Amino acid sequence: MNRTWTRTRGLVVTAVLPLLLSASAGAATVVPAGGDAAHQAGRGGTLTVPAPDSAEAGFARDMAVHHQQAVEMSFVVRDRTEDEDVRRLAYDIANTQANQRGMLLGWLDLWGLPKVAPGTAPMAWMASLGSSGGGGGHEEHDERGGHRGREGSLMPGMATRAELEQLASASGKQAEVLFLRMMTDHHKGGIAMARGCADLCTVPQEKALAQKMLDAQQSETDLMADMLKQRLQGESARRTE
Repeated sequence: MNRTWTRTRGLVVTAVLPLLLSASAGAATVVPAGGDAAHQAGRGGTLTVPAPDSAEAGFARDMAVHHQQAVEMSFVVRDRTEDEDVRRLAYDIANTQANQRGMLLGWLDLWGLPKVAPGTAPMAWMASLGSSGGGGGHEEHDERGGHRGREGSLMPGMATRAELEQLASASGKQAEVLFLRMMTDHHKGGIAMARGCADLCTVPQEKALAQKMLDAQQSETDLMADMLKQRLQGESARRTE
């Protein structure tokens, strides 16, 4: 039986500018980030921003990178299959995560913080969570306290370049199965990171967005498990005919 499709777009925060402005007022750590803070806030008051190495800044940077790959994979599979369910899922993931990525990068701009942090390990801001911040069993810890993905993968759950090339060269059911497996792993890594921000971040708006990411990606992970099961069972039935 097909699982009833539940759209997750309602979990996407669409009022980006008001959220960016309100998030600037809710940051807990006061650290000058350079430039005219009041001008950055677009208000008459003083802008307070998180520290460059804070959970707030680290989550915004790392999740923006994580989301970008999910958007890329979704666009790839959209062009490799005619299956409406998979294409609809890919559209929702791309739309949701592109919007969320824009908010994360917008907060970094508003706070006057860099979008990249050379010398900082991916997910190092999660070090205080220990192994509980893992991503589906794929992560390792490096000497800088960060969370590493598998060899060739930047962060837990992220696909390698070889896997992306394999997806791009597949088509039909093969592309669907590859996408569902890869995106499931990707979501597991994203869920771990979102849970880390929900636990550690202090900016209310960012904390709330992390919880929405967690809820949406868990729902999509459950859906993808059903979709993958249907396709594998169908393939097995054809082989036995």
